[in-house]
Amino acid sequence: MAELSYKRIILKISGEGFSGAGGFGLSQDGLEGLAGQISELVHIGVEPAIVVGAGNLVRGACLSEETSVHRVTADQMGMLATVINAIALQDVLETHQIPTRVLSAIEMARICEPFIRRRAIRHLEKKRVIILAGGTGNPFFTTDTCAALRAAEIQADVLIKATKVDGVYSSDPVKDPSAKKYDRLTYREVLQNELKVMDHAAISMCRDNHIDIVVCNLMKPGTVARVAQGKRPGTLITQ
Repeated sequence: MAELSYKRIILKISGEGFSGAGGFGLSQDGLEGLAGQISELVHIGVEPAIVVGAGNLVRGACLSEETSVHRVTADQMGMLATVINAIALQDVLETHQIPTRVLSAIEMARICEPFIRRRAIRHLEKKRVIILAGGTGNPFFTTDTCAALRAAEIQADVLIKATKVDGVYSSDPVKDPSAKKYDRLTYREVLQNELKVMDHAAISMCRDNHIDIVVCNLMKPGTVARVAQGKRPGTLITQ
């Protein structure tokens, strides 16, 4: 079994990871790509907890700006949409023979388990992947903040934010060809320079609980496993 730098991992996956190239909804390519990355983690001995977003279905903040739906309601719709992504990913993982449990901050007894900290940790100890849905259960909090909160609760070694880019840049690399990629940053540097990584609440929570953050490209197969092995294919944010 591979030597690991991080044993228990929170993997934050945005809704875009579920939609593949289409950008909306669920795609077979997107789901299989996610399942492949997570399966690799399991096979090298990692205990993965997955926090899912739902931008492929509903973006609460955008919905409330574009319609007369109240922001609280729009955020609740977004949290419900994360459960759709979670149970889809659970099914695909189990076709790969990976035991998986979905735990939601919003109780849905007929569909998934409620998030209970001790239960989540027990599932990990039993070598089950856990998918954490429903955000924090509260409006106005991003799934990044949910990922940081859950990382602290289950005593994760690292929070991996899997995105479409190779790491953290000084500016948007799509719009600015001269954007500089950072290999390593401190929490303070991210906050002071207002780098677009995660919201400030998530960064501060990871700093206060001594949880490393790694930002990497989910679209490249094997990337997440390389992070677990300490190979740093993206940007490391630490104390």
